[in-house]
Amino acid sequence: MSAPAATQGALAGLKVLDLSRVLAGPWCTQILADLGADVIKIERPGVGDDTRGWGPPFLKDADGNDTHQATYFTACNRNKRSVTIDMATPDGQALLKRMAAESDILVENFKTGGLKQYGLDHESLRAANPRLIYCSVTGFGHDGPHAMRAGYDLMIQATTGMMSITGRPDDVPGGGPLRVGVALTDLFTGVYASTAILAAIEVRHRTGEGQHIDMALLDVGMAILANQASAFLNTGVAPQRQGNSHPSLAPYQDFRTADGAMLLAIGNNGQFARFCEAAGHPEWAADPRFATNTLRVRHREVLIPQMEAVTRTRSTAQWIALLEDKAVPCGPINDIAQAFEDDQVKARGLAVTLPRDAGDGIEQIVGVASPLRLQSTPPVLRRAPPALGQHTDEVLAEFGIDEARRAALRAAGVV
Repeated sequence: MSAPAATQGALAGLKVLDLSRVLAGPWCTQILADLGADVIKIERPGVGDDTRGWGPPFLKDADGNDTHQATYFTACNRNKRSVTIDMATPDGQALLKRMAAESDILVENFKTGGLKQYGLDHESLRAANPRLIYCSVTGFGHDGPHAMRAGYDLMIQATTGMMSITGRPDDVPGGGPLRVGVALTDLFTGVYASTAILAAIEVRHRTGEGQHIDMALLDVGMAILANQASAFLNTGVAPQRQGNSHPSLAPYQDFRTADGAMLLAIGNNGQFARFCEAAGHPEWAADPRFATNTLRVRHREVLIPQMEAVTRTRSTAQWIALLEDKAVPCGPINDIAQAFEDDQVKARGLAVTLPRDAGDGIEQIVGVASPLRLQSTPPVLRRAPPALGQHTDEVLAEFGIDEARRAALRAAGVV
């Protein structure tokens, strides 16, 4: 699918100064950019965001050869303009202060206190721009004994207990703690951060004042434990790893089939009864051990082997064809290539192609569409992820830096 024609997004008119890098901060600012905000991504001259080099895999040029641009960077930096500024220099700091004074939102993910030495901390910038909404993203927050620690998604998954509930039990083949297959805590932090920023904008409508937002990966990692955290807090029993089965639902897991595996997500008694009827075992639904979800969870060691003996008798496709019109939630366990070939994924236009003309041989970049489907002001795909410093002259000119001054800054290595 190609990008739709440009329209005005919901956040049109908001200017975001993005001092973040890697994933949590950039994910937040990409959400804002997709919704129409003008996001100016500040990068180190000659180096850029760390994720530009996090490959393989790398983007291909028009001839199909690897470039030096990692695909990781493209996942969270579309719709942004890249400006290279060395904030370690006085001239670079002066530029960023000038830009912050005219921005609505600033997002950064430096260590606690890391920007104070440059005069780019919240207190310093607020003095010149009281309306500035300043969002800091750190690993452990701005207070507490671990505030100065660097935070990485994998570390947070381990610290919060996420890995203790992900994977198979220790006493089965392949058992042991596992990380989630994407940087889940980073991504959720980006989503929470964008939500907090939108809330701060609403407050500013009423008060005229910006505010500081303290987003911590640790806080988010604990929050997204959700029902698992609630189970512990209210019972005192720490949940354990149990593979693909669900602690509170059964049958709700993967099942082997004649040619692979399928997923059954049965959440109520009616669905269970319809599955049993279709599978040729209505007696399971009548068995008092399996009469309710709570009883099925308690007797899963009896129920699941019986079910799997039956699921192995048909292929995955045959099971899906059998159950689909009976309102029994089931489906294949796709790899990512198969997921993008799914008819519904295609119908929803979830792969989008953005043309790119940055002079580096990369003619287009394919990404995943925004899931935010606003009817009147949908996300707008305006720009492919930028080349390093692609918009430096354009943006600095907008902030009143004339050509001669830009040339001097470039000669000095500031931009």
